[in-house]
Amino acid sequence: MPPTAGRPDPAQDRTGPAPLLDTLQHQVALFARRAEQTRLGGVGQARNSMDRAAYLLLNRLDRDGPTGVKALAAGMGIDSSTVTRQVAPLVESGLVKRTSHPDDGRAVVLQLSPRGVARLEQVRASRRELMELLTRDWDEKERTVFCELLTRFNQALSDFQSEGS
Repeated sequence: MPPTAGRPDPAQDRTGPAPLLDTLQHQVALFARRAEQTRLGGVGQARNSMDRAAYLLLNRLDRDGPTGVKALAAGMGIDSSTVTRQVAPLVESGLVKRTSHPDDGRAVVLQLSPRGVARLEQVRASRRELMELLTRDWDEKERTVFCELLTRFNQALSDFQSEGS
């Protein structure tokens, strides 16, 4: 969208007190919008076939193994009711199963089902292919630096949110 008459594009404004930070906030805003529009959902048949919440939950269960709702929520920085609501369709579709906690049979843990493992790998492969496509002109060092900086940025966002600032 072109800048409003008489108002410069913030990404092009180099006269302000913090032009680099202005450019950074503008690029982050563009990234957020484009990421949401495309859902960075991969390519091929698996493109946009799994919403972000499901993808993040399945990834967390894959990484952590069987996990209770409270621990899953804490690890993801969301509340238990959100996890419960988001995991329900995953259980219903057979991607996640509820099982008894190994140490306390009364407690329930969530874990990926074999179908969930397969589905997650299919979506990961599609998203990996998209990342390959989007960064095809980057060398490994550029990809590595971008991953390191994006990881630091995401951690800073998480820390900021946790502090309640």
